[in-house]
Amino acid sequence: MIRLFAIALTLATALVAQAPLKAQVPAAAKTLLKMKETRGATFSMLVRDLSTGRVVAAYDTLRQVTPASVLKLVTTATALELLGPDYRFGTTIEHDGTILPDGTLDGNLFIRGGGDPSLGSGHIEPTGFLEEWLAAIKKAGIRRIKGSVIADERFFDEEGISPKWLYEDMGSYYGAGCYGISAVDNLYRLKLKSYGVGTRPDILSTDPEIPGLQFHNHLTTQNRSTDSTLILGAPFANERYLYGAVPANRQQVVIKGDIPDPALFLATYLTEALQEQGIQTTGKPGDYRLLKEEKHWPTGKRVELVTTWSPPLSELIRVTNFASHNLFADALLKTLGRQYPLKEGERISYFSRGVEIVRRYWKERGVDTSTLWIHDGSGLAMADKISAAFLIGVLERMADNDVFIASIPKAGISGSVRNFLKKTKLEGVARLKSGSMSRVRCYAGYVDYGKKRYAVALFVNNHALTGSQINQRIERILLETFK
Repeated sequence: MIRLFAIALTLATALVAQAPLKAQVPAAAKTLLKMKETRGATFSMLVRDLSTGRVVAAYDTLRQVTPASVLKLVTTATALELLGPDYRFGTTIEHDGTILPDGTLDGNLFIRGGGDPSLGSGHIEPTGFLEEWLAAIKKAGIRRIKGSVIADERFFDEEGISPKWLYEDMGSYYGAGCYGISAVDNLYRLKLKSYGVGTRPDILSTDPEIPGLQFHNHLTTQNRSTDSTLILGAPFANERYLYGAVPANRQQVVIKGDIPDPALFLATYLTEALQEQGIQTTGKPGDYRLLKEEKHWPTGKRVELVTTWSPPLSELIRVTNFASHNLFADALLKTLGRQYPLKEGERISYFSRGVEIVRRYWKERGVDTSTLWIHDGSGLAMADKISAAFLIGVLERMADNDVFIASIPKAGISGSVRNFLKKTKLEGVARLKSGSMSRVRCYAGYVDYGKKRYAVALFVNNHALTGSQINQRIERILLETFK
């Protein structure tokens, strides 16, 4: 009897606690939910005054929703907390064997990866890593290599993509795999030349050149201003399939795809650079994955020549959130996964290890993680699920971290939200991360308004509106919330 009373009291308390939340729904949100384009859609929202803890607006706050790239806020917050703003990734050039008096390296040159997603990135100020490596090799007296340039990408495992990603994302630049070695954002630009409507464009080249990469061209040309294309292909596979349409009669059309094997690409890239400097290698470029399969992995002692360091984490998370960089986010999650203590006989991917670390960290800090079900750090998986309540819990605990807040772009001004809330009262005072994919539109972050800071999370899943239409509706909801 006492137990039943206790249960009833608990339920009653919960209902009372939820009652105010259900009542605090902006009229613009109610209008959104009444539209024919949102029948069956999922809407979730929570806005909290961080100075008082007061809920300003709320709707279905525990609903598990697909966050898309808003998940990057969780990834970057966790990385900042556990790794620190000054954390840097290192990539090291090493050699085994012996350097002979005539300058011959009787051994192999190694690129030992440290998980750095920013090496040669177009989003980072050029570091001249290749020049640094060549200078160190010459300084060591190496004039010839009686061996190979080998990439050692074991910092992470070989599961470069989450098994929960869609096939249509594999081969695209935004679905690039995340490995222990990355280079130039793990992407290439495919250059095409197009002709009249209804014809097939010609493939001109890739930048950078990817040796052995083959394309099956099923593209066509249309009277349009932008392309609508898919590049499909599996990790490590040298075949890519091109589908969709590109603008007609263009001297050059550029579409972007992923580098199938970034470690092998970088080993090949360095080999070619050495040859241009007159330093020949007798063996072909290789990486750990291939040599392990061939049972030819060299295990001799190595000597370090130079280590190239990434920018600090404070800069990397800014790129992650401003550019919504999937590779950067997944590299951060996998790096967190290196803190996961493996149990005897346990086999678990670095993606899954990172997820466990994220879950453990926020649970230990009092955030309810029961609605956190994720499979990557980028939010590319449709199967990723979080709740507004969970995300607000994270944002509350990061509200005084200036580095984290600075990594979130300002609405109407910068990043992926530069056109969102533009020329409104929230322009420049709202820092929001956007997230979008097919039928998904989400925003989360902070709003500094009326001398107060608010944490905001808003999700719409399974809607049938256009991108501009759903953005306009969400803008109305936020503007009504902050009167």
